[in-house]
Amino acid sequence: MAPYLVLAILAVLLLSRFVSGGSSSTKLTFTQFEQKVRSGDVINANISDRSNSVSGQLSDRSQYHASYVGQYGADLVKELKRAGVPTDVSVAKGSVWLALLFQFFPIFLMIGVLVWIVNSMQGGGSKLMSFGKSKARLVGKDQPKVTFADVAGADEAVEELREIKDFLENPARFAAIGAKIPKGVLLYGPPGTGKTLLARAVAGEAGVPFFTISGSDFVEMFVGVGASRVRDLFEQAKASAPAIVFVDEIDAVGRQRGSGLGGGHDEREQTLNQLLVEMDGFDPRTGVILIAATNRPDILDPALLRPGRFDRQIVVDRPDLSGRRAILAVHSGGKPMGPDVDLDVMARRTPGFSGADIANLLNEAALITARRGKTMIGMSEVEAATDRVIAGPERKSRVMSEEERRVIAYHEGGHALVGHVLPNADPIHKISITSRGRALGWTLALPETDKYLVTRSALRDELAMLLGGRSAEELIFSEPTTGAQNDIERATGIARSMVMEFGMSDLLGPQALGQKSNDVFLGREIGSSANYSDDLAQTIDSEIRSLIDTAHSTAVEICTTHRDVLDRLATRLLEKETLDSEEVQMLFSGLPTWVRTPEAKLAPSASGNPIPALIPSPEKVAVAAARGLAIGAGTVGRARWRFRGLRPT
Repeated sequence: MAPYLVLAILAVLLLSRFVSGGSSSTKLTFTQFEQKVRSGDVINANISDRSNSVSGQLSDRSQYHASYVGQYGADLVKELKRAGVPTDVSVAKGSVWLALLFQFFPIFLMIGVLVWIVNSMQGGGSKLMSFGKSKARLVGKDQPKVTFADVAGADEAVEELREIKDFLENPARFAAIGAKIPKGVLLYGPPGTGKTLLARAVAGEAGVPFFTISGSDFVEMFVGVGASRVRDLFEQAKASAPAIVFVDEIDAVGRQRGSGLGGGHDEREQTLNQLLVEMDGFDPRTGVILIAATNRPDILDPALLRPGRFDRQIVVDRPDLSGRRAILAVHSGGKPMGPDVDLDVMARRTPGFSGADIANLLNEAALITARRGKTMIGMSEVEAATDRVIAGPERKSRVMSEEERRVIAYHEGGHALVGHVLPNADPIHKISITSRGRALGWTLALPETDKYLVTRSALRDELAMLLGGRSAEELIFSEPTTGAQNDIERATGIARSMVMEFGMSDLLGPQALGQKSNDVFLGREIGSSANYSDDLAQTIDSEIRSLIDTAHSTAVEICTTHRDVLDRLATRLLEKETLDSEEVQMLFSGLPTWVRTPEAKLAPSASGNPIPALIPSPEKVAVAAARGLAIGAGTVGRARWRFRGLRPT
């Protein structure tokens, strides 16, 4: 508003200037004017003492205008009277308001520009002096309610939060037995697991005012604003008690103090101090509960996490198999799902997915359905959406030669073959040589159940499966390619973790090797430092090499033994590019499962480390014999322990 007012004033002043100066008159010097007075050419004269000017009419009926020095005004009047020229002297009295306007106009202009800049930064004219006011948004009753029925896959968290709802509805029942409700509840877990949704569900169930604010809204460029906003927020909450205050991403303001060099007491730390004071000063009878959410609880200040502030800490983790099934049911409720859609298979196909990931997956399936011109979401669209979310979009424009396609087909076939015959690997669900994202091909193995513990045998089988692609390339083409780069990187990382973190080395035993290093500025782990000797480092490298060589030899042996199955699988991949679980199981029909036995003979690797031989299980042998299938076994040797004279007990 201020800029438009300034422009209007300038327009009026310019217009008045043009109007006042619009009449034409002859400009005379003072000497010329005196000569015309003496010659009798001046008919009349109008003297203005304010502008020190004289104007009037000449004998030729033209207008004139002349200026004079102010101190000669009286002499000019006398001379005009002696010449008999009618003279009118006007003493001009200027407007006081106009004088004030011209005097204070620059000040008004600067104030107007300042108001406009501040209003633009704050987003409205009414916020000029509201720097210290809280930016919390009050969720009103007219907005759609979220209840616990809208939350799936977080049953334990919902159960914990039901007590908050019960206290807000009937605090007298808790007070009668001397129970105190937690002052603060911290929800922490990976992104997208529903922490904000849980807080909204508590407010919707309890039916109380719900103040929501982000942690970054407290801190401003002006010193002291964050602490002022914290005070204002809790004053509003106490005035509306019982109420819930929800602070999302509290790690933006609750990060551990003194994390920088010198531990400066900056604006963020002042805001945190005020937050600690407000939480500690809560009156339990006011009914104000603080709920905060973060995915980085490890960097929060210890004073914020102590009992009396955040009394209850609830983990909201990624959902398990049944939780993903429930989340799929919730998000598919408003979509036209086809009869062939199996939510159980979808739940198995999405291990590690959060609630937000599952919602995004179903939205991608709906977009693919609309793109294909269908009215119902089918299982093919869901499968395509899952592949897109996991591996990225298809890159149909990438043109590869037939030889490269053949290498990729054998590479992915090696992964699938080794993963199928090993007992501790996950079942193969899909194989594809279609390029997606940065991957030229991919093999998808789905776990039948969620796993929280992984055995050493499972990790060894995973190492062998990762190296199955490279082993197939070496077997068929006699040399590897760069396509196994990521496989080798992952396999090396698993082997290093087995030796240095999981204590799965028989030679080194259960000990943690290497000390984690954290960056005080980034707040995250950036590496590890060696806390062991050089001799032990050489042993660690030898153990890692032994695991990798064992897995590689195992993969080579499996691919060599079942070369015919590998050829059929690669040929089928070249024809169809993508094979689903039914086709994979058909191609692998009759293959025995290989198991490790303590009595099995060992085949030495190129590095001299013992490699456990793999033999088919008796059950698979009997089934294969009944079907007339040949059972292959790898080469065997004599078992030897080569652990520098040590023998297992």
